[in-house]
Amino acid sequence: MNVKKKTKQCYDEDDRADGRFRDRLQVDIQTVSLIITDIRITHSGLYVITVSSQRRPLKIFNITVCVFATESVSVTEGDSVSLSVSLTLEQRGNKIMWRFGPTEVIIAEMNVKNNTKQCYDDRADGRFRDRLKLDVQSVSLIITDIRITHSGLYNITISRQEMPLKRFNITVYPRLPVPVISRVSSQCSSSSCCCVLCSVMNVSHVSVSWYKGKSFLSSISVSEHRDIISISLHLECLDDSYTCVLNNSITNQTQHLNTDVCHKCSAPSAEFYCCCGFTEVVIRLVVSALVGVAAVAVLVYDIRSRRDEQKKRSDTQLNDK
Repeated sequence: MNVKKKTKQCYDEDDRADGRFRDRLQVDIQTVSLIITDIRITHSGLYVITVSSQRRPLKIFNITVCVFATESVSVTEGDSVSLSVSLTLEQRGNKIMWRFGPTEVIIAEMNVKNNTKQCYDDRADGRFRDRLKLDVQSVSLIITDIRITHSGLYNITISRQEMPLKRFNITVYPRLPVPVISRVSSQCSSSSCCCVLCSVMNVSHVSVSWYKGKSFLSSISVSEHRDIISISLHLECLDDSYTCVLNNSITNQTQHLNTDVCHKCSAPSAEFYCCCGFTEVVIRLVVSALVGVAAVAVLVYDIRSRRDEQKKRSDTQLNDK
C-alpha cells in the first residue's frame, strides 16, 4: 500500500504462497493494517513489514495458528465426571490449571512433578463446594454429584502457555422421572375399551413415546420446560406388550402397561365384548341377527322338505295297495 497516495493491492488472486491467501487478505489504509480473514494452520509463519526506503523491517510477526478440539460431555445430574489431559514430560513440570466459564475462573490446579494440588471450590459462586477432587496420577479433575449449574465450558491450561491444552463442553441433564400410566375412562366411548394416558412432570428436552413390543406407535417431544406432558393410547384390550418410554439425549425411563390398568384380550370368540365404538357394536349385532335368521330359515326349509318327501312315500304306498 501507499498511504500518501491511498493506493493498495492484495496479491491473493494469483498463485503466490501456493494460493493459500486467496480471498482472505484485506488492507486498511487508515490503520496501516493487513487483515487475514478465516485464518488456517497453513497461514502460520513469519510475517515481515518493510518500507521501500529502508532495508530493515519495521516489524516482524510470528503467527502460530493452533487448532484444539472441544470435547462434548453429556452427563446426568447427580453423577460424576472426570476432566483429564495427557501431558508430555516437559509439561509435567508446569502448573496445570482447570478453568470454568466465560471468565475462565481457576477452580483447581496441580503440579505433577512436585505432587502438589489445590481445589478452589469456593469460587464461581461456590457452586463447586465439596464437589471437586484432583488425581495427580491420572492428571484429572473429578466433579462429583454434578448439577445443572455446572454445565458450561472447561479449559485445561498450563503455565507459560496461553492456549488451552484441552477444552470440555459439559451439558448436565436432569435425572428423568419414571412415567406414570393411568386409565382415562372419559376418553372412551364404551366402558369395555381401554384408554390410557402416559404422563411425566417437570421435564425439558425430552420425548415421550408409546411402543407395542418393539414397534413404534406414537411420540411427543418438548424442548422448553413443561410442568406436565402426556400422550394417550386407545386399545380394545391388551394383545401385546405396551410400553411408555421417556428419553433425552443420554438416558431413558420405561413404564409397562399392565393388566391392572387394561384387561387382557380373551379368546377370539369373546372379542365381540371388547370394543370402543357404538357403530361396531351395532354392526356385529346386525350380522349376528342375520346369521341367526338364515339358520332358522334353513332349518324350516329342511323340516318342510322332509315332511313333503314322507307324504309322497305314503301316497305311493297306498296306490300300490
